[in-house]
Amino acid sequence: MNTEELKTLLNDALSLEELLVKAEGANVEIIAVSEDFKDMSRVKRQQAVYGPLNPLIADGSIHAVSIKAYTPEDWARDKKLMMP
Repeated sequence: MNTEELKTLLNDALSLEELLVKAEGANVEIIAVSEDFKDMSRVKRQQAVYGPLNPLIADGSIHAVSIKAYTPEDWARDKKLMMP
């Protein structure tokens, strides 16, 4: 599954304000930003993103997933730290 298909899958399943997906083979890195994450713990945020991906993980299309899930406020702060 390519990055555009993954973005479509996640955007259809979640209410995301921003989504960054990087895929190299079966390894996927995801940064998801949503106001819906505001009252969720870090684990619950990741579980929300894992949910739509579970069938792809189960069938082996995705082997490893790195998820960073932010509220818009957290993302505004942290993306400044990530920029070179």
